[in-house]
Amino acid sequence: MRAKLEDSSSALWVGGLGLAAGIVGIAVPVVVGLAGSGLVIEGTATLLVLLSLHVKFITEVPKRRAGAWWIVAVQAWLTYLPLTIFGAAWTPMCGLLAGALLVTAGRIRSVVLALLALACGPVVLAAPEPSMIHPLWAILSPLVGAAEFAVVTLARRTRELTEARTEVMRKAVALERRRFTRDLHDLVGHRLTVLVLKAQLIERLVAEGDEKAADEVTTTLDLLRDLSADVRAVAHGLRSSSLAPELGSARSLLESVRVRCQIRVSCRDLPENVEEALTHALREGVTNVLRHAEARQCSIHLVEREHMVRLTIRNDGVRPPRRPGDAGQGLLNLAERVSSLGGWLEATSSRTGQFTFSVYVPRKK
Repeated sequence: MRAKLEDSSSALWVGGLGLAAGIVGIAVPVVVGLAGSGLVIEGTATLLVLLSLHVKFITEVPKRRAGAWWIVAVQAWLTYLPLTIFGAAWTPMCGLLAGALLVTAGRIRSVVLALLALACGPVVLAAPEPSMIHPLWAILSPLVGAAEFAVVTLARRTRELTEARTEVMRKAVALERRRFTRDLHDLVGHRLTVLVLKAQLIERLVAEGDEKAADEVTTTLDLLRDLSADVRAVAHGLRSSSLAPELGSARSLLESVRVRCQIRVSCRDLPENVEEALTHALREGVTNVLRHAEARQCSIHLVEREHMVRLTIRNDGVRPPRRPGDAGQGLLNLAERVSSLGGWLEATSSRTGQFTFSVYVPRKK
C-alpha cells in the first residue's frame, strides 16, 4: 500500500512538471513575439497576470462543482482584448483559454462549453485584420487545450485515488485496532477472570490443608499456558475458538467454584462463524456468572429451531447492578459479533435472583 501511495505521488509530480513545461512552451513564443513588437514590458506584465490566474484555476480543488467562474471570465478578457494591442504574438494564449474552458466543461459535464473551448482559437481567424493573429497558433489552440485538459484530469484522478487509498488505509487500521481490542478483551479477559478464581481457590485449599491444592496448581499452570497462547492468537489475528471444548471447560470451571452446572446440547456441526460467535458468547456468559453473581446453579442450553441457533445461560444468585444500564465492554463486543451475523442478544432478570442470558444466531451455511 505504501508503494502505491509513493507511485501516486510520483504521478502527481510528473503531471505537475508536464503542466509547467506546457505553460512555459506557450509563454516563450509569446515573450519572443512581444520583444519584436517593442511592448515587452507591458506584454510580460499582462502575461504574468494571465498565467497566474490560469494556474490558480486549473490547479485548485473546487469547492463547488464548477469552481471559480470569475477566473475564467477574466482569463477570456485577458486573452482576446490584448490581441488588439500585442497582435499576433498573443495568439498562443487562446490555447490556455481552451484548456481552462475544457477543465470547466469537465467539472460541470457541459458539452456546449466543450465545443466553445474547441472554437475559442479558430474563431480569431475571422479577425478583420489578419496581422492581429497567428493562423498556425489559432488552429493548434484546441490541441493545446485538449493536451492541458488531459494532464489536469489525470493529475486530479491521481489525487482522488491517493485520497481514497489513504482513507482505505485509515479504515483498515481502525478495524484492525478494533479487532485487536475486542479479541484481547474476549479471550484474555476471560482467562484472567478464571485465573483469579483459581488463585483464590488455591489459597483457600492451602489454608484448609486440602490435598486438592496441588491439582489446582496444575490446572492454574495450564490456564497460564492457555493465556499465553491466546495472547499470541490475538497478536497474529489467529482464530482457534471451538465450542465443544469450551462447553467442557465451562462445566469444569463452574463446578470448581461449587456451582452446579447442567449442559444440554441439541445441535451439532455448526458453521464456523456461528460456532465462533457462540464460543465467545459462552465465555462472556460464564465470566458474567463468576463476576456478577453468587450462583449455586447454572444451566447452559444450546438448541436450534427453524434455522435459528440459541445459546441460553441461566443462573441464580444475581447481585444488584452497579449502575442502571451498565452493560460492560464484553457485552458490547459480543453484540457487535452477533449482529454481524444477523443475530441479537437478550438478557432478563427476575426478582428471585434468576438471570437469563440468550444469544440468537441464524444458521447460515
